[in-house]
Amino acid sequence: MDLSPVTEALAVKSFDKIADICDNLMLQVASEGISFHDDWPYAIHLLGYFYVDDCDSARFLWKTIPTSVKESKPEVVAAWRIGQRLWTRDYAGVYEAIRGYDWSPEAKDMVAAFSDVYTKRMFQLLLSAYSTITIRDLALFLGMTEDDAATYVAENGWTVDTASQMVTVKKQAVKREQKVDSSKLQRLTEYVFHLEH
Repeated sequence: MDLSPVTEALAVKSFDKIADICDNLMLQVASEGISFHDDWPYAIHLLGYFYVDDCDSARFLWKTIPTSVKESKPEVVAAWRIGQRLWTRDYAGVYEAIRGYDWSPEAKDMVAAFSDVYTKRMFQLLLSAYSTITIRDLALFLGMTEDDAATYVAENGWTVDTASQMVTVKKQAVKREQKVDSSKLQRLTEYVFHLEH
């Protein structure tokens, strides 16, 4: 079984393509009737789904993994622990699951990249959902210490009030793009003018 496309994608840090590569390889290997369960990089496959925010596919993959693999490969179980936290929206638990395992060299970079992507997703969630939030809650959402979380959001323009332990969210201005170009507007004007006269 040739897993070189997965290895190459990991080497060049194309983590957003891992899930698709694994899916295609799994279909190819399964169609050829090759037994692959013992050698399959399930942890990488699960992490690939988490990286692209596809928890449904990760959950389905988890259900298809043989029990023998789950029992013999702790990294697969550790990857699924992240999935469980994502599924239940236990935001702080995601970071605990990431830090709670000593990842293999193959998975370490991918887990670090996922952690960064997940922090950015959480930042966007906070940006859209809150106008103010406590520093303590902010730190839980971002998986950081309170000082690091306050520094992170201050760098992004949020106002940190250390006396009240509150952070004021800086909403980003909504950009509105003109969807009608001037030639269409001109034709509409001529049409309306024609109807009126």
